[in-house]
Amino acid sequence: MKTPATLRAKGFTLMEMLLVLGIIALLVGMGTYMMVNVLGDAEVGKARGDIKTLEASLIRYKTKGGLYPTTEQGLKALVTKPVDGPQPRSYSTLLREQALMDPWGNPYQYRRPGRHNPETYDVYSMGPDGQDGTEDDIGNW
Repeated sequence: MKTPATLRAKGFTLMEMLLVLGIIALLVGMGTYMMVNVLGDAEVGKARGDIKTLEASLIRYKTKGGLYPTTEQGLKALVTKPVDGPQPRSYSTLLREQALMDPWGNPYQYRRPGRHNPETYDVYSMGPDGQDGTEDDIGNW
């Protein structure tokens, strides 16, 4: 015949279950905390990759057209043929409109001549804060 002490020995106590649940919650919390920076790093990496793509498209634009777009024509010149300013000798669309937006939903910026690259141009994202000229700007410099 089973005694109450024998039945109790086969199950878990409330304290043991709370301890296990506490450990699981701690592990989930630590994992979540560590994953927060991964998403931010991915957006920065995407912006850097997009800037390299924009640079390659600007080189193609200059190769085909003989000149870089002006600051006023901007990166839109890679999507549609400019209507004002110096015209390229030859033109073809190089990018889609969506390629001109950074991971934070702001348009990539273009300046010729550049502040950081006075011989050519600056292509950059204003970064997560969306403000031009701050520390989080990501560019070709």
